[in-house]
Amino acid sequence: METIFQPLETKVLDVITETPTIKTLVLKPPEPIPFRAGQFMQLTVYGEGEAPFTPSSSPFETETMEITILKAGRLTEAVHRLKPGDMVGLRGPFGKGYPLHKFEGKELLVVGGGVGLAPLRALLNALFHDLDKFKRVSIKYGARNPDELCFRRQYQQWQQLPGVDLEVTVDSANGNWDGKVGLVTNLLDDTDIHLDNAFAVSCGPEIMLKFVTLKFLSIGFKADQIYLSMNRKMSCGMGICGRCNIGPYYLCKDGPDMNFADIQQYPDVFG
Repeated sequence: METIFQPLETKVLDVITETPTIKTLVLKPPEPIPFRAGQFMQLTVYGEGEAPFTPSSSPFETETMEITILKAGRLTEAVHRLKPGDMVGLRGPFGKGYPLHKFEGKELLVVGGGVGLAPLRALLNALFHDLDKFKRVSIKYGARNPDELCFRRQYQQWQQLPGVDLEVTVDSANGNWDGKVGLVTNLLDDTDIHLDNAFAVSCGPEIMLKFVTLKFLSIGFKADQIYLSMNRKMSCGMGICGRCNIGPYYLCKDGPDMNFADIQQYPDVFG
């Protein structure tokens, strides 16, 4: 059942520390909340406020829901103080989510930056659930430094799935890192994706989205093959407050996962 107006009182089952600044809440709503990968929820921290966040768990697991949140302000600091047994409110889902039916039979290039891997994790979990429907899932992920790599605990599991490959990079390394160093766009220089039978999906900070999109176009993707997760400036979730519009589109209703061909002509695409 959709819970658009009335938040469901929801128990925090667990809090997983992903990085020094990112935590995952494992939530147990009083009833299952069906959602599609890419849709988002309104999360209420009682006494602090409400904000939109995209689930990072599988849409096929509705008994619990995971939401992964970067500490970046007053409300998210309150989220990071939550502990198992606390109660929060959940309202939603909102938005359209990813068009998985369009991705069937295709290669998927999935590019994330920082906590942007959180909304993409719901998409990845949906793809992994029906992996035989997709030709390939190629994941490229970047973070500021090794300590900020989100979901690092799952990388080996993902890489062992048939037809799935993962490359990770960091902007700057420390003494414990022996992997790639550089911007996530560098991972796209030698991609072997078959462009005539592929889609590209990305989520991350707006500046990263801009340069990832330019890289997609430069290596041969067409605008209608690119989907961007535009999780910015959303508030009400219902297209009323007008904070999230790009041209005639409201990200909270028409997205937040937008086809670049629909929005490329508007000057405020990347903020």
